[in-house]
Amino acid sequence: MLRRALTALWPPALVVTALIGGWQLYTSAAGVDPATLPSPARVLGQGWENRAELWDHTLPTLQETVLGFGLSFIAAWLVAVLLDFSTAARRGLYPLLVASQTIPIVAVAPLLIIWFGFGLLPKLLVVTLTTFFPLAANLAAGFAATDREAMRLLRSLGAGRLRAFRLVRVPSAMPYFFAGLRVSITYAVVGAVFAEYAGAESGLGIYMQAQKSAFRTDLVFAAVAVTALLSIALFGATYLLQRLVLPWERALKKEGRA
Repeated sequence: MLRRALTALWPPALVVTALIGGWQLYTSAAGVDPATLPSPARVLGQGWENRAELWDHTLPTLQETVLGFGLSFIAAWLVAVLLDFSTAARRGLYPLLVASQTIPIVAVAPLLIIWFGFGLLPKLLVVTLTTFFPLAANLAAGFAATDREAMRLLRSLGAGRLRAFRLVRVPSAMPYFFAGLRVSITYAVVGAVFAEYAGAESGLGIYMQAQKSAFRTDLVFAAVAVTALLSIALFGATYLLQRLVLPWERALKKEGRA
């Protein structure tokens, strides 16, 4: 497992290293004003020097991300199950779900701040709205892609619809679900940061705004780096979760290689 992970990670790591190295060489050789474009070394140094303040603003963003994504997770499962069990709901709701993606969050977020204030709730709603559709759409597609013969076999053996759903449709939808989960989780942190941009008392979004106004571009980059690291960590956690939830996938892959 470790060898496969290293094999998959070294090409992007090499590209990132080359980009950061080129950035450092350019800022050093051209003598660029740090207020315009700080060097990676300066971003790292100032980020470490201000790590306590960065951490204090990271915690609210992480809280908003986790709680908002939790609401999105619950809502996506409820809606996807409803769409799978009810043809009328699928015909009536699915087009509305698709249409909802045409509404820009940039227009909705300030309204949520006006309606619900600067507390936690509007941030949770922005994260939920940002991440809900990929989860629900992929999960509904996974349910619909279930092998019909397997369902007929189970029903012929006397299994009720709920039991057949639990034993066949849910396991078969899991690969689709995790594909949607990985897409959604990368949006979650960005959604939380954007919600803070619209209005907040703390968080990485409001921290970036404050540092931008103070012409501390290095600290803006440091906050961006923290945001990226949070997204990468959550994205990686989905693979660990998939290994725990779907242990049979590893066995099938080993059999296929054998």
